[in-house]
Amino acid sequence: MRSHYCGDLNSGHTGQEVTLCGWVHRRRDHGGVIFVDLRDREGLVQVVFDPDRPDIFRLAEQIRSEYVLRVHGRVRPRPEGTENRDLPTGEIEVLALELEVLNDSDTPPIQLDEHGQDASEEVRLRYRYIDLRRPEMQERLRTRSRVTSAMRRFLDSQGFLDVETPILTKSTPEGARDYLVPSRTYPGQFFALPQSPQLFKQLLMMSGMDRYYQIARCFRDEDLRADRQPEFTQLDVEVSFMTEDELMRLMETLIRALFQEVLDVELPDPFPRMTYREAMRRYGSDRPDLRVTLELVDVADLMQDVDFKVFAGPAKDPEGRVVAMRLPKGAELSRKEIDDYTKFVGIYGARGLAYVKVNAWAAKGRDGLQSPILKFLPDAAVQGIMERTGATDGDLVFFGADKATVVNESMGALRVKLGRDLDMLEGDWRPLWVVDFPMFEREAHTGRWVALHHPFTSPKDDQIRLLESDPGACESRAYDMVLNGTEIGGGSIRIHRETVQRQIFKLLEISDQEADDRFGFLLQALKFGCPPHGGIAFGLDRLVMLMTGAGSIRDVMAFPKTQTAACLLTSAPSAVDQAQLNELALRIRARP
Repeated sequence: MRSHYCGDLNSGHTGQEVTLCGWVHRRRDHGGVIFVDLRDREGLVQVVFDPDRPDIFRLAEQIRSEYVLRVHGRVRPRPEGTENRDLPTGEIEVLALELEVLNDSDTPPIQLDEHGQDASEEVRLRYRYIDLRRPEMQERLRTRSRVTSAMRRFLDSQGFLDVETPILTKSTPEGARDYLVPSRTYPGQFFALPQSPQLFKQLLMMSGMDRYYQIARCFRDEDLRADRQPEFTQLDVEVSFMTEDELMRLMETLIRALFQEVLDVELPDPFPRMTYREAMRRYGSDRPDLRVTLELVDVADLMQDVDFKVFAGPAKDPEGRVVAMRLPKGAELSRKEIDDYTKFVGIYGARGLAYVKVNAWAAKGRDGLQSPILKFLPDAAVQGIMERTGATDGDLVFFGADKATVVNESMGALRVKLGRDLDMLEGDWRPLWVVDFPMFEREAHTGRWVALHHPFTSPKDDQIRLLESDPGACESRAYDMVLNGTEIGGGSIRIHRETVQRQIFKLLEISDQEADDRFGFLLQALKFGCPPHGGIAFGLDRLVMLMTGAGSIRDVMAFPKTQTAACLLTSAPSAVDQAQLNELALRIRARP
């Protein structure tokens, strides 16, 4: 039906006759000559309808936005002075010789020019097939396609096998609720949609596949945020007979090659590494944004004896933390701006945000400082704070004091917000490996140990003894890849011995009977010569979101769900008829 894409035409086609198909992006009538910007996947081209061809011209008068056209015409240079340097096809236009209207269109509910993004997300998702016509959205999906293609090429070149794993599987909860699928042939029993291919990819290593990958769909019934969806996509990787250092080097080579090919960006070689404890100490987060240079400094030892319970209480509490953070030139902040940041940290549970403005420390010492808390701080504490933070005249020092979890979350979020608000980001891309994670953490409401990553992560070989004596001190062979403050990939070396896996289950208060019921197939497989193995999973949606500069993973998915896990386009989830329920031996009951 066509000879060229609209966006592929250029001055090299001058004089040629071409046939184009596409949508009317914009129609303009200039003194009897009609101009149409015809749009397809590859871009726009200007089509001219001349009144000298009355049959075509009369038809062109009837077309409107989003009509679907087939145009045959001749490529010619635009008249001098009318070129559009911002458009790849801006030096030429197509004089229409034939016109066929393939379909008309109602007025679209979304503008498809630069104002299309102003439509509400509800409208964009309800009419997603129209939203996806916008060049911005098409470019994002094009980038996504290039990303997956580049990943496949790299892994294929490294000897990895692309193997599909089941979508209908056994319910083995891995931290979030499963999506369950009732079985018609086994009434009262259920499949589950996979939260990840974790156990199957481990079984593939036990099968001798050696190197596996899959671009896998995963499903989790969990509370949603901007970077979460009930169904999402990850690049799943597993290898045998590799140490974590070897696997990490290979995976960062993949990401470097990906950024070079898709964005023409060179990432550092090698990626820096940081321990979990250092990341939490310096940045309050295990996924720090290294573009923000602000750091947290511990000052609890300086505050233990101050006459200020807000500081002294957490300073004496083994689970508390008191930190200071220097903001260069922060003394310029107004009281309203400081109050706004105080409200911001309150989102994370902080009960306030103390500060000290450094107006003239060099000349006046303590008298050159300004703060409502200064009267509570002895000279030794003030001197220590100034020395540790390196604060100088014109700076401001913020403080966080509370339970360590609250301080880390609130001050970690504050440092990132300050960096972005005050344009303090250094560099475009700052990747990082975070390593040496704790194996376990205490569940707040039960006091039980839970796996920080998942229960199949291997402890460090020299720390297996700590599983019984001091689980909280045991570190795992896990690693996360972080980019600009977002975790884009996480993985670990797995447990490959049945005795250790059972020991982990026991520590997590999973009885032998429950372990056999839920993971019996894995425990059985571990008995038959399981090789040392490990892997990683990259969140494809998050990665593409970062690479395209989108604000949410919904903007890089073709048909995403809302934050309430609904599809506005198809009105899913929806009720089903009684006959279907009868086949599944199900009955709908009202919630109590």
